[in-house]
Amino acid sequence: MKELTYHRAEDAASAVALVTGDPDARFLGGGTNLVDHLKLGVTSPTTLVDVSRLPMDEVAELPDGGLRVGANVRNSDLAAHPAVRRGWPVVARALLAGASGQIRNQATTGGNLLQRTRCVYFQDVTTPCNKREPGTGCSAIGGYGRYNAVLGASEACVTTHPSDLAVGLAAVDATVVVLGAGGERRVPMGDFHRLPSDRPEQDTTLAHGELVTAVELPASAVARRSTYRKARDRASYAFALVSVAAGVDLDDDGRVRDVRIAWGGVAHKPWRAAVAEEALRGKFLSEESVREAAEAELAAAVTDEQTAYKVPMVRNLTALTLTSLAEGATR
Repeated sequence: MKELTYHRAEDAASAVALVTGDPDARFLGGGTNLVDHLKLGVTSPTTLVDVSRLPMDEVAELPDGGLRVGANVRNSDLAAHPAVRRGWPVVARALLAGASGQIRNQATTGGNLLQRTRCVYFQDVTTPCNKREPGTGCSAIGGYGRYNAVLGASEACVTTHPSDLAVGLAAVDATVVVLGAGGERRVPMGDFHRLPSDRPEQDTTLAHGELVTAVELPASAVARRSTYRKARDRASYAFALVSVAAGVDLDDDGRVRDVRIAWGGVAHKPWRAAVAEEALRGKFLSEESVREAAEAELAAAVTDEQTAYKVPMVRNLTALTLTSLAEGATR
């Protein structure tokens, strides 16, 4: 049996110091992803630093109208929070689309963002996987690849990010607050996760020992008129085939003043569809205009016979999501 040292952190600074000083140490929050991987033999830290009892479990309004969400706020609590449902419905709906009720009761905000980007081969220790063991190869290339990425992939890794919450946060320009050995810093959500390139083992831009302490949501008209839609194989407890987090602000005449679009299930990180957003600003929202904008974003997509379905699926789901928002529907 492999020995494992357990520490219960007394405060965030001591937790950071413990993990920073040990390259084989890991933070433990809700544990819904890490504990699974410990059991499967996917990861084998020598030390776990439990941060689940640190006082980072509040949702607080900021002076500018935004919201600060502690890293230990449970997914169920955040989804049900009146301020989130009112000001950032895309975040609430993304949370409710993820996992199961039991897992949402246990999973934390910070842990959700830090779950491993993975495919079936990552969790099968008998197969080569560059993410699990750098340099061994990618079994998903040429193997089972129905969930594979169509944007931003590399020869080293083609898996997609599993978090629904992360896609919603990308669409509302959230900021992740991080504490490290050098102090606190703020990371825009778009810069928090990374594409695989030749280092697929690194899911985020965090340095070892940096601890997510909060996520900040800026208030905006786009965030208030937002929603999340997810296409999947079954109605619950399934990763997205594709998903769309979107928000829109319209002029009095119905033209797009501003728009945000983020996609899940298509890349190694939540994919912010900036090309599509720019194409839609100043236009009337219609199925045709949204599909054209999505097609422009998808021009860089690389597909095969297993993933070709994702291009029309995410294009059409984006059109459905945005035209519904334009009509005032958010369900």
